[in-house]
Amino acid sequence: MTTTEILKNVRKIEIKTRGVVNQIFSGEYHSVFKGRGMNFSEVREYQYGDDIRSIDWNVSARYNHPYVKVYEEERELTVMLIVDFSKSGNFGTVEKFKNEIAAELCAVLAFSALKNNDKVGMILFTDIIEKFIPPKKGKSHALRLIRELLTFQPKNSGTNISSALENLTHTIKRRCIAFVISDFFDDGFEKAIQLASKKHDVIALQLYDKHEQEIPKIGLVKFRDAETGIDRWVDTSSRTVREMFARYYQQLRERQKQLFLKTRVDAVPIRIDQSYITPLVNFFRMREGRR
Repeated sequence: MTTTEILKNVRKIEIKTRGVVNQIFSGEYHSVFKGRGMNFSEVREYQYGDDIRSIDWNVSARYNHPYVKVYEEERELTVMLIVDFSKSGNFGTVEKFKNEIAAELCAVLAFSALKNNDKVGMILFTDIIEKFIPPKKGKSHALRLIRELLTFQPKNSGTNISSALENLTHTIKRRCIAFVISDFFDDGFEKAIQLASKKHDVIALQLYDKHEQEIPKIGLVKFRDAETGIDRWVDTSSRTVREMFARYYQQLRERQKQLFLKTRVDAVPIRIDQSYITPLVNFFRMREGRR
């Protein structure tokens, strides 16, 4: 893309996702994600019903009247976007590819964080760490993240979720909100996600296409593995082949579902040919109801 096209696409995503944040997610993000603790705000006179443990005895003695300390929540958070840039993201059978939906989801989360004065950082990964962008605040930083998502060209094509989670654990020292945005076509990341979820609030946004769950009956078709480049002819008219394909997908998702439950990681399935707004709203409401 030319510079003009890049800026046009960044602006297009900004307008769309900021509208979603302002109209739909206003207040949801703030109410769900808490700050790290409480900061001292002021001292005021004691009122009936105040907790006596909050009395400031030094000030009370000075004025010969009970005064209490008032605290307010420390709101500033760090949000990390852990984005899968493997070749399987270049897939979509309806309107958009998975990596396009990933860019919009990142924009929604980045602008939600911006609205609440939180810092946002990003890790782009394949089977290696492709790029690390340290967390910062501000609109220009959020727009930079969107620009990176639209223009970045990864070196590798595979997927290694363990590597991304280990990088998160080692580089981000204080607790953060970590959104892992991927189709999760990977295995062997059990230990890494367990360690990451003990230190951070890890949330899995699982992108999928409806035809990854079941193959349509369209005869003999050549399939290419986007990450390995291997071609294979598949007879989609065979009921056995279609059932085997669907069973493999279901078993993979069931293993991951059990893993997320075990590690207390919230998983949000997002079908890319449908609106991502409903799954996100349901996630926020579920989190709110859990408090």
